[in-house]
Amino acid sequence: MSVEKIAQLLQQIREQMQAQGLWDETPPSAEALQSKQPFAVDTLDFHQWLQFIMIPEFEHRIAQQMPLPHGFSISPMAEEAWRGKWAERRELILLLREFDALFAH
Repeated sequence: MSVEKIAQLLQQIREQMQAQGLWDETPPSAEALQSKQPFAVDTLDFHQWLQFIMIPEFEHRIAQQMPLPHGFSISPMAEEAWRGKWAERRELILLLREFDALFAH
């Protein structure tokens, strides 16, 4: 697994979210970010979880040369969160599938 490829995909995900109007200028409250639920489903929209939890966590781990998680899937949650919006979210979901594939083994 290439750290450069991971960083590149994170940047592409960020850019695609911005292009689709899913990038918030204002972060959620500190309480909302402390959710213990998977994907913070009880306090955040899925795109907020990507922006304020997932992307920063991976960027932090890469910058600090920390171990990266493996054996997870984000794209199924994206497909569920954006059900009925496949056409407008297609590129973003495909990027998330590609991201998942890097960590499948």
